[in-house]
Parts: sequence; structure tokens; C-alpha cells
Amino acid sequence: MDEIQLKLDGNGGGAFHIMEGDMLLGEMVIGIKENILTVYHTEVAEKAEGKGFAKQLLTAMVTYARNNNLKVTPLCPYVHLQFKRRPQEYADIWLRNDLNNDG
Repeated sequence: MDEIQLKLDGNGGGAFHIMEGDMLLGEMVIGIKENILTVYHTEVAEKAEGKGFAKQLLTAMVTYARNNNLKVTPLCPYVHLQFKRRPQEYADIWLRNDLNNDG
């Protein structure tokens, strides 16, 4: 497995990728606008399920957000669930709003 890479287009859209050679094992689709990183979708290839790749993508995204002083809007159900399960761990980057139904 290769290292997780972030690929962004010129408009702030992009994704974190986990590759094995030319095969995409996992992807977290994001968008960055001003100081907000929005996570839209996380997906792991069927053959790579159960190996912790979604968690690795989450860790890479969180590290990137912290290193770049970004707040995170977790629209992706997986990321939102992780934030809700560990609110203290993500409190510094979690941009809570009414859309997330976080109370």
C-alpha cells in the first residue's frame, strides 16, 4: 500500500486516496473553501474492507485540517459518526451546525 495522498483541483475540491499501485483502495472526497474543509464521502474498495483504511483516511484528513487551521463539516455519514462518538477528540476542528443535527 502506498501512502495516503491528497489531490486537490484548482477549485478546492479533491480527495484523500489510498492506492496500491494503480488500484484505488480508499477515498475520502472533500472540498475546501476559505477555512472550512467539508467531507462529502468516504469509500473503501470491497477487497480492502475491514482493514482500517477508512480510519486511516479519517486520521489523514484530521491531521491535514489541524495543520492548516481548518474547521471540518462532516457531511459524510462515516466521518460524522466518528465525530459524534468522540466529540472531545475532534472538538478543535468540528464545525457544528444545524445541518449536522448535533444539538
